[in-house]
Parts: sequence; C-alpha cells; structure tokens
Amino acid sequence: MTTDEKLARLRAHRNNVHRYRRLLSTRLSDLEREFLMKRLSEEQIAIDALSTTTFPFSLNLDGPITGAASKVA
Repeated sequence: MTTDEKLARLRAHRNNVHRYRRLLSTRLSDLEREFLMKRLSEEQIAIDALSTTTFPFSLNLDGPITGAASKVA
C-alpha cells in the first residue's frame, strides 16, 4: 500500500470518527448509542494501527534536548 493510499484511509477513518461523534450528540436510543460507541472505538483502533505503519517514528517533545542542538543557544 502506498503512502497516498494510507493517507486516504486515514482521512476516511478520521471522517468516520467526526461523523460518529456528531451523531452521538443527537438524540439516540441506547442501542444506537452503543453501536456508535463500538464503531467509534473500532475507527480509533484502525487510525492508531495505520498511523503506526504510515509514520513509524515519534518525537519526544517532553525530554531534554541533547547533542549539537543544545549547544547552539
């Protein structure tokens, strides 16, 4: 799967999350709310998994700065 395809899938999952959250703010039966909560959870899991493979790096913004960059100031 190419990066463009992964990004398209991430956008689709994100759009689904927004739609489910919007629907959750409306008047729903308990069954409907339960269904949407399950779908919301599944979409978030899919986003997390796809993000990990699309962006396999992380930034540690809380830790101390080390190396040459810390000696510039």
